[in-house]
Amino acid sequence: MPRLFAAVELPEEARDELAALEAPLQGARWMEHDELHLTLRFAGDVDNARAREFADALASIARDVFEIRIAGLGAFGGNDPRALWAGVEPNPALDQLARDCERAARQAGLPPETRAFKPHVTLARLRYARVDTVARYLEHNGGFRLAPFVVERFVLFSSRPQVGGGLYVLEEAFPLRGGMLGYGLDEDDEAV
Repeated sequence: MPRLFAAVELPEEARDELAALEAPLQGARWMEHDELHLTLRFAGDVDNARAREFADALASIARDVFEIRIAGLGAFGGNDPRALWAGVEPNPALDQLARDCERAARQAGLPPETRAFKPHVTLARLRYARVDTVARYLEHNGGFRLAPFVVERFVLFSSRPQVGGGLYVLEEAFPLRGGMLGYGLDEDDEAV
């Protein structure tokens, strides 16, 4: 039974800069460089038939390439911080893609997502971290901002259970219009 999620991959340079934010912080388990991504829709543990339905529904999404910028840092959990994250500047195209992924999940019979979409890249999971220590880290790094990058596709990842999380496996990739397969096309042409 795979654990699935739709996501935006990050370019190597972006992952390098995000990984460079790692610092000694009590209670932090920093994400591995290759695990850094932006989740669009977490599906969770699903059976193979539902996984196929989800992938098929994701494949039907037709959106254009767009640009995003990662900027700012924050923490989830308030006085009991659970995760450090890098945010994403407001982006209607990214929000629309997330809504499309939510629609695909519902078409596959998955329960609706109850939390509002808050685009972010998880940098570290926190356990027993002191709120004042996290606040100092955020104050010191809060002005973080990457150069914008183009999103040409989104992907379906699976995660393999391990202690403390698992490695992500690329199951399928879904190109956006005008992306890797669409360069040089006229407005009336279609990618094959």
